[in-house]
Amino acid sequence: MVLGSIMRSATKLSRSGIPPCCRRTFYSTDNKGRYYTKKHEWVSVDSGVGTIGISSYAQDALGEVVFVQLPEVGRTVAAGDECGALESVKAASEVYTPVSGTVTEKNDTVESTPSLINKSCYQEGWLFKVKLSSPEELQQLMNQTDYDKYLEESH
Repeated sequence: MVLGSIMRSATKLSRSGIPPCCRRTFYSTDNKGRYYTKKHEWVSVDSGVGTIGISSYAQDALGEVVFVQLPEVGRTVAAGDECGALESVKAASEVYTPVSGTVTEKNDTVESTPSLINKSCYQEGWLFKVKLSSPEELQQLMNQTDYDKYLEESH
């Protein structure tokens, strides 16, 4: 019964005029509390610490990620700061932090195995964590619904 509902929704999406690259965001079931930037970074917050990564759209656009450079633990960052880099077989891209604070952790595993970003950009492929200094900055970011609309309108 649930599968039938999913298939009906997928059929509606395929006829909706939404480009295939953007449809996948509608299938996400683990998006509560995730906020996005227009540069396709995301942040989810738990107990004042934001976990940051890139969206499924971004990793798909980059292609196979082969190199990751992340900010060092202890570094203070401001929302919008460039704080890392990703390289793929197709392109290179800077990573910007969506929130201000102090880097508390970086994902060493993703630095040594960059393909995790392509396989699991929202779970194992997260990039770094920041202790938020200005939680009100989250209000400037897009929630999942707004991000989906942004993708639909701009890509």
